[in-house]
Amino acid sequence: MTRILVIEDNKNLATGLRNNLEIEGYDVDVASDGTTGLALAQSSSPDLIVLDLMLPGMDGYRVLRTLREDGIDTPVLILSARGEETDKVLGFHLGADDYVAKPFGLLELLARIDALLRRAASARAKSKLGAPVAFGDIEVDPGTHTVRRSGEPVLLRPKEYELLVALLQRRGQVASRAELLEEVWGYAGEVYSRTVDTHVAELRRKLEENAAEPRHILTVRKTGYRIQFST
Repeated sequence: MTRILVIEDNKNLATGLRNNLEIEGYDVDVASDGTTGLALAQSSSPDLIVLDLMLPGMDGYRVLRTLREDGIDTPVLILSARGEETDKVLGFHLGADDYVAKPFGLLELLARIDALLRRAASARAKSKLGAPVAFGDIEVDPGTHTVRRSGEPVLLRPKEYELLVALLQRRGQVASRAELLEEVWGYAGEVYSRTVDTHVAELRRKLEENAAEPRHILTVRKTGYRIQFST
Protein backbone atom coordinates (compact mmCIF):
# COMPACT_ATOMS: atom_id res chain seq x y z
CA MET A 1 0.00 0.00 0.00
CA THR A 2 1.21 3.51 -0.79
CA ARG A 3 2.46 5.21 2.37
CA ILE A 4 2.16 8.98 2.93
CA LEU A 5 3.81 10.85 5.77
CA VAL A 6 2.03 14.01 6.96
CA ILE A 7 4.21 16.38 9.01
CA GLU A 8 1.76 18.94 10.40
CA ASP A 9 1.46 20.47 13.88
CA ASN A 10 -2.20 21.52 13.56
CA LYS A 11 -3.91 18.52 15.15
CA ASN A 12 -7.31 19.08 13.53
CA LEU A 13 -5.83 19.56 10.07
CA ALA A 14 -3.53 16.55 10.46
CA THR A 15 -6.44 14.37 11.57
CA GLY A 16 -8.58 15.56 8.67
CA LEU A 17 -5.81 14.87 6.18
CA ARG A 18 -5.20 11.43 7.62
CA ASN A 19 -8.89 10.49 7.46
CA ASN A 20 -9.34 11.69 3.88
CA LEU A 21 -6.13 10.10 2.65
CA GLU A 22 -7.05 6.79 4.28
CA ILE A 23 -10.46 6.96 2.58
CA GLU A 24 -8.54 7.27 -0.71
CA GLY A 25 -6.69 4.06 0.14
CA TYR A 26 -3.37 5.40 1.40
CA ASP A 27 -1.50 4.23 4.49
CA VAL A 28 -0.82 7.40 6.52
CA ASP A 29 1.68 8.30 9.24
CA VAL A 30 1.46 11.63 11.07
CA ALA A 31 4.14 13.62 12.90
CA SER A 32 3.40 16.86 14.79
CA ASP A 33 6.92 18.33 14.83
CA GLY A 34 9.87 18.56 12.48
CA THR A 35 12.28 16.39 14.44
CA THR A 36 9.84 13.48 14.68
CA GLY A 37 8.81 13.95 11.06
CA LEU A 38 12.40 13.84 9.85
CA ALA A 39 13.07 10.66 11.82
CA LEU A 40 9.95 9.01 10.34
CA ALA A 41 10.89 10.10 6.83
CA GLN A 42 14.33 8.55 7.27
CA SER A 43 13.14 5.31 8.84
CA SER A 44 9.77 4.44 7.29
CA SER A 45 10.53 5.16 3.59
CA PRO A 46 7.23 6.87 2.72
CA ASP A 47 6.20 7.19 -0.91
CA LEU A 48 5.31 10.88 -0.44
CA ILE A 49 5.66 13.52 2.28
CA VAL A 50 3.18 16.32 2.98
CA LEU A 51 5.23 18.89 4.86
CA ASP A 52 4.16 22.00 6.76
CA LEU A 53 6.72 24.82 7.00
CA MET A 54 5.92 26.29 10.43
CA LEU A 55 6.74 23.39 12.73
CA PRO A 56 7.97 23.20 16.33
CA GLY A 57 11.45 21.83 16.96
CA MET A 58 12.65 21.96 13.36
CA ASP A 59 10.92 23.96 10.65
CA GLY A 60 9.89 22.45 7.33
CA TYR A 61 12.73 24.08 5.41
CA ARG A 62 15.32 22.39 7.64
CA VAL A 63 13.50 19.06 7.35
CA LEU A 64 13.49 19.32 3.56
CA ARG A 65 17.12 20.45 3.36
CA THR A 66 18.24 17.55 5.56
CA LEU A 67 16.31 14.99 3.52
CA ARG A 68 17.83 16.14 0.25
CA GLU A 69 21.33 16.38 1.71
CA ASP A 70 20.92 12.78 2.88
CA GLY A 71 20.08 11.76 -0.70
CA ILE A 72 16.42 10.99 0.07
CA ASP A 73 14.46 11.91 -3.07
CA THR A 74 10.96 11.09 -1.81
CA PRO A 75 8.44 13.50 -3.38
CA VAL A 76 7.66 16.37 -0.99
CA LEU A 77 4.53 18.52 -1.17
CA ILE A 78 4.82 21.64 0.97
CA LEU A 79 1.59 22.63 2.67
CA SER A 80 1.80 26.04 4.31
CA ALA A 81 0.02 29.27 5.15
CA ARG A 82 3.15 31.04 3.92
CA GLY A 83 2.08 31.68 0.34
CA GLU A 84 4.57 34.36 -0.67
CA GLU A 85 6.47 33.73 -3.89
CA THR A 86 9.81 33.91 -2.06
CA ASP A 87 8.70 31.08 0.24
CA LYS A 88 7.71 28.96 -2.75
CA VAL A 89 10.98 29.63 -4.57
CA LEU A 90 13.02 28.73 -1.49
CA GLY A 91 11.03 25.52 -1.11
CA PHE A 92 11.69 24.55 -4.73
CA HIS A 93 15.38 25.44 -4.36
CA LEU A 94 15.59 23.07 -1.42
CA GLY A 95 14.05 20.26 -3.45
CA ALA A 96 10.28 20.46 -2.94
CA ASP A 97 8.17 18.92 -5.69
CA ASP A 98 5.00 20.94 -5.17
CA TYR A 99 3.61 23.72 -2.97
CA VAL A 100 0.01 24.23 -1.85
CA ALA A 101 -0.98 27.28 0.17
CA LYS A 102 -3.47 27.14 3.03
CA PRO A 103 -6.43 27.30 2.92
CA PHE A 104 -6.67 24.71 0.18
CA GLY A 105 -9.33 22.64 -1.52
CA LEU A 106 -9.25 18.98 -0.59
CA LEU A 107 -9.93 17.77 -4.15
CA GLU A 108 -7.04 19.87 -5.49
CA LEU A 109 -4.69 18.54 -2.81
CA LEU A 110 -5.66 14.93 -3.55
CA ALA A 111 -5.15 15.54 -7.28
CA ARG A 112 -1.68 16.97 -6.68
CA ILE A 113 -0.74 14.05 -4.44
CA ASP A 114 -1.92 11.61 -7.09
CA ALA A 115 0.08 13.45 -9.77
CA LEU A 116 3.27 13.37 -7.69
CA LEU A 117 2.88 9.67 -6.95
CA ARG A 118 2.28 8.85 -10.62
CA ARG A 119 5.30 10.88 -11.63
CA ALA A 120 7.51 9.14 -9.08
CA ALA A 121 6.27 5.70 -10.16
CA SER A 122 6.96 6.52 -13.80
CA ALA A 123 10.48 7.70 -13.00
CA ARG A 124 11.22 4.48 -11.11
CA ALA A 125 9.79 2.30 -13.86
CA LYS A 126 12.08 3.41 -16.63
CA SER A 127 15.30 5.17 -17.38
CA LYS A 128 14.66 8.04 -19.73
CA LEU A 129 18.02 7.91 -21.46
CA GLY A 130 19.97 4.94 -22.71
CA ALA A 131 23.68 5.60 -23.19
CA PRO A 132 25.53 8.52 -21.58
CA VAL A 133 24.91 11.87 -23.28
CA ALA A 134 27.34 14.77 -23.51
CA PHE A 135 27.05 18.44 -24.40
CA GLY A 136 29.89 20.92 -24.02
CA ASP A 137 31.92 19.76 -21.02
CA ILE A 138 28.89 18.09 -19.40
CA GLU A 139 28.30 14.33 -19.38
CA VAL A 140 25.11 12.72 -18.11
CA ASP A 141 25.13 9.01 -17.27
CA PRO A 142 21.55 7.70 -16.88
CA GLY A 143 22.80 4.35 -15.63
CA THR A 144 24.15 5.90 -12.45
CA HIS A 145 22.10 9.13 -12.46
CA THR A 146 25.35 11.10 -12.33
CA VAL A 147 26.30 14.36 -13.99
CA ARG A 148 29.88 15.50 -14.51
CA ARG A 149 31.32 18.80 -15.62
CA SER A 150 34.88 18.66 -16.95
CA GLY A 151 35.16 15.29 -15.25
CA GLU A 152 34.05 16.55 -11.84
CA PRO A 153 30.75 15.39 -10.31
CA VAL A 154 27.91 17.92 -10.11
CA LEU A 155 25.26 17.49 -7.43
CA LEU A 156 21.79 17.97 -8.91
CA ARG A 157 18.60 17.77 -6.90
CA PRO A 158 16.10 15.12 -8.11
CA LYS A 159 13.87 17.52 -10.05
CA GLU A 160 16.87 19.30 -11.58
CA TYR A 161 18.14 15.97 -12.89
CA GLU A 162 14.71 14.96 -14.24
CA LEU A 163 14.35 18.33 -15.95
CA LEU A 164 17.78 18.00 -17.55
CA VAL A 165 16.92 14.51 -18.81
CA ALA A 166 13.59 15.74 -20.21
CA LEU A 167 15.47 18.39 -22.22
CA LEU A 168 18.16 15.95 -23.38
CA GLN A 169 15.56 13.48 -24.60
CA ARG A 170 14.47 15.97 -27.22
CA ARG A 171 17.92 16.02 -28.84
CA GLY A 172 17.91 19.78 -29.31
CA GLN A 173 14.20 20.24 -30.02
CA VAL A 174 12.21 22.76 -28.00
CA ALA A 175 10.31 21.70 -24.89
CA SER A 176 7.50 24.00 -23.81
CA ARG A 177 7.00 24.91 -20.16
CA ALA A 178 3.67 23.06 -20.18
CA GLU A 179 5.32 19.89 -21.51
CA LEU A 180 8.05 20.08 -18.90
CA LEU A 181 5.55 20.68 -16.11
CA GLU A 182 3.60 17.60 -17.15
CA GLU A 183 6.65 15.37 -17.66
CA VAL A 184 8.67 16.33 -14.62
CA TRP A 185 6.03 17.45 -12.11
CA GLY A 186 2.97 15.56 -13.34
CA TYR A 187 0.89 18.68 -13.96
CA ALA A 188 -1.60 18.98 -16.79
CA GLY A 189 -1.67 22.54 -18.06
CA GLU A 190 -0.13 25.83 -16.96
CA VAL A 191 0.43 25.42 -13.24
CA TYR A 192 3.16 27.40 -11.52
CA SER A 193 5.13 28.06 -14.72
CA ARG A 194 7.79 29.79 -12.62
CA THR A 195 8.67 26.33 -11.30
CA VAL A 196 10.30 25.43 -14.61
CA ASP A 197 12.10 28.77 -14.86
CA THR A 198 13.47 28.46 -11.32
CA HIS A 199 14.85 24.97 -11.94
CA VAL A 200 16.35 25.98 -15.30
CA ALA A 201 18.11 28.85 -13.54
CA GLU A 202 19.60 26.37 -11.07
CA LEU A 203 20.75 24.07 -13.89
CA ARG A 204 22.46 26.99 -15.60
CA ARG A 205 24.15 28.03 -12.38
CA LYS A 206 25.55 24.54 -11.89
CA LEU A 207 26.32 23.56 -15.49
CA GLU A 208 27.01 26.68 -17.54
CA GLU A 209 30.31 28.56 -17.51
CA ASN A 210 28.33 31.80 -17.35
CA ALA A 211 24.73 31.37 -16.16
CA ALA A 212 23.85 34.87 -17.37
CA GLU A 213 24.92 34.00 -20.93
CA PRO A 214 24.17 30.27 -21.29
CA ARG A 215 25.65 28.42 -24.25
CA HIS A 216 23.79 25.12 -23.89
CA ILE A 217 20.56 25.46 -21.86
CA LEU A 218 18.81 27.98 -24.07
CA THR A 219 15.55 29.90 -23.77
CA VAL A 220 13.22 29.86 -26.74
CA ARG A 221 11.25 33.08 -26.40
CA LYS A 222 7.56 32.66 -25.52
CA THR A 223 7.88 28.88 -25.83
CA GLY A 224 10.25 27.08 -23.49
CA TYR A 225 13.76 25.66 -23.48
CA ARG A 226 16.11 23.45 -25.47
CA ILE A 227 19.61 21.99 -25.23
CA GLN A 228 22.27 23.23 -27.63
CA PHE A 229 24.72 20.34 -27.95
CA SER A 230 27.44 22.28 -29.76
CA THR A 231 28.39 25.95 -29.85
